[in-house]
Amino acid sequence: MKIIYALWGQSLGSQLLAPSLHGALRTPGATRLHVNIDDADVAPAKLRITSFAAPVSAVVTVWVDGQPAEVSRLLTDISERCAGWEVEERTPLEPPHTGPGERTPGLAQMAFLRIPDELDEAEWRHRWQDLHTPVAIETQATFGYTQNRVLRPILGDERVDAIVEELFPMEAMTSLHAFYGSGGDDAELGRRLDRMMKSVTSFGADRNLDSVPTSRYIFDLEP
Repeated sequence: MKIIYALWGQSLGSQLLAPSLHGALRTPGATRLHVNIDDADVAPAKLRITSFAAPVSAVVTVWVDGQPAEVSRLLTDISERCAGWEVEERTPLEPPHTGPGERTPGLAQMAFLRIPDELDEAEWRHRWQDLHTPVAIETQATFGYTQNRVLRPILGDERVDAIVEELFPMEAMTSLHAFYGSGGDDAELGRRLDRMMKSVTSFGADRNLDSVPTSRYIFDLEP
């Protein structure tokens, strides 16, 4: 089971990267852990959008064999607030390998999406995963792209329908040319922006979303 949690709170980085927490997560059957933190490394990032009551401080992804109640408790105990969802993963663009505990090079931009009222789930998924996916890959400088469709809430009652992680060069934090891979060509940037904006608008990702810049760390919790 793959679960993604949104966490709010101060100084979460040191606690989420601590071996003591990783050891505690093994007890209820956690086998893999990804930690995404809005930290000093991504402080310059300009793309920050908040629909939650407050900006998300960290995103934690856990793969667990068994029931997630204890995982939820451990993460709730170290945060001011925590919400979680079971998800179904799809990876259109495989991220590069990163060693355990190493920071993944670049910016990991997390997005929390919600289905707009005018679309049913089937049409929304078609527009998002079938039509939008190639546009996102072709118009942006992403080198890793993971889509997570929410199956059910695990913790809390926050409405989220999908969670996306996209990896970008660090320069993309402050440069639209770096974000869209337009090579400094203003006309090409305009074409890519126009195509991307039309695509995200088609499935409601131009509104009622959260976008969080993060540093990304992965851990193998297998014994």
